[in-house]
Amino acid sequence: MFLGLEWYWWLVILVILMISIPFKIRFMKWWNKRQQEKKHDQREKWGDDE
Repeated sequence: MFLGLEWYWWLVILVILMISIPFKIRFMKWWNKRQQEKKHDQREKWGDDE
């Protein structure tokens, strides 16, 4: 078959990808929120000194 893998391995890979995509989206949203909070905290800490 394609790239030396049987059809059922492609099915397994496809299922794993379909399951992991929502987790990746959720992680990216969480990560962006965390980065924005870090920037906000830094501005509050160092903004008064200027």
